[in-house]
Amino acid sequence: MARVRGEVNADFLPITSDRTGFIRDSREYKELLVIMGNVMEGVKSTLQKLTLKKEGKKVSRALKDALQRIYRALAANPDLSPFGALPVGDKAKGIGDAAHVSATKKDLSEEEIQIKEKLKAPEKKKKKKPKVKRLTPNAIIKKIKFGETGVSCVVDSFGEDGPEVFAEETTIYINRDHPLYKRESGKVDTHTLNLARLIMQEISLMKDPRNPRQAFERQSKLLKDAFVD
Repeated sequence: MARVRGEVNADFLPITSDRTGFIRDSREYKELLVIMGNVMEGVKSTLQKLTLKKEGKKVSRALKDALQRIYRALAANPDLSPFGALPVGDKAKGIGDAAHVSATKKDLSEEEIQIKEKLKAPEKKKKKKPKVKRLTPNAIIKKIKFGETGVSCVVDSFGEDGPEVFAEETTIYINRDHPLYKRESGKVDTHTLNLARLIMQEISLMKDPRNPRQAFERQSKLLKDAFVD
C-alpha cells in the first residue's frame, strides 16, 4: 500500500483564507471523503488479489515439490505405504492434473472389435471418489496418483485457531492461516519441508490409524528418505 500513488483533481473544494488547505467541515469535503473511501476500498481489494495470486504460485510450486519427494520416498519404502507398491520413475505423474492413462488395442477389424466389446461382461460401477470442494476462491489443490489410489491435497484458509492439518478419506487439508504454517512459508526450503511433513503425517496415519506412535515413526523414516540425499 505504501508504494501506491495517485492524484485527485478536486477543484470544487472550498479552501481556507490563507490558501494552504481545505475547509474540512464543509459539505464538499465530506462528500469527497466518502467517494475516496470507496476508491481506496477498490485499491485495497485489487492489491489483495495481486498478493494472493503471487502467494498462490509460490504455494503451488512448494506443494508440487513436496508431493514429488513424498512419491519417491513411498516408492523406496513400499512396506510403509498405505497404497501398496508404487512404480518407480524419475518424476511422479498426475500431480496437479488427472494422471494420463493410455490404452491400446491390437490390430483387429472393426467387426472383431465390436464382437469382443459385446461379449465383455458388464463392468461394476466404480465407487465414486470424494470430491474436493474449494472452501475459498484462493484454495490451492493438487492431486497425485499413488498406484491405483489418488490423494488430493488442499491448502486453504481455516483460521488461526483451526487445525494445522486434517484429512477426510483421501483428501488432506492444510491450514495456511495456522501460525506455524505462516512462519515456515517464509522460506522456500522450510515451506516445502513443512508441507511434506504435514502430508506425510496424514498418509502415515492412513496405514494404521490405531497406532499413532508407529505412524509417526513411519513419517520420520519417509521424511528422511525424501530430503536426505
